[in-house]
Amino acid sequence: MPKTKFQDFVFSIIMVIVMIYAMVCYNISIALKGLNNHVFLEALKELPLMGIIAFLLEFILIGKIVKKITFKLVDPNKTAPIYISIIISALTVSFMCPIMSFLATVLFNYSGIENVISTWLQAFVISFPMALCWQIFYAGPLVRFIFRLIFKN
Repeated sequence: MPKTKFQDFVFSIIMVIVMIYAMVCYNISIALKGLNNHVFLEALKELPLMGIIAFLLEFILIGKIVKKITFKLVDPNKTAPIYISIIISALTVSFMCPIMSFLATVLFNYSGIENVISTWLQAFVISFPMALCWQIFYAGPLVRFIFRLIFKN
């Protein structure tokens, strides 16, 4: 989809906002044992910090790794674009979710060094299915749609 570095930058910003906001809402809802309107406002407070971290991580490191792995797995000339998008989405979640879960554990759920690993693993295991499904079925298609509206040519 993105053809230039600027387009990649814009695509990454939109994707990070959509993914991080949804995942922060999800994790706050789990902590509160339910979803309510307060969650949406609380998530906005965490979005700037987590969004900047996720953007830098994805744009500088993970995106490059994911593209390298993807194009070792498939030939873009012989593979339908939807399959490439799904592979990129799944790999991105596979790298980003454990890293972002760890950072969120340290930043928001730190209860002592002795609990960091167990708290992180629990957060990761709970978040991964949601992140993967949200990315593949909702965020990915939505962000690609928005991206196509912005860059019509």
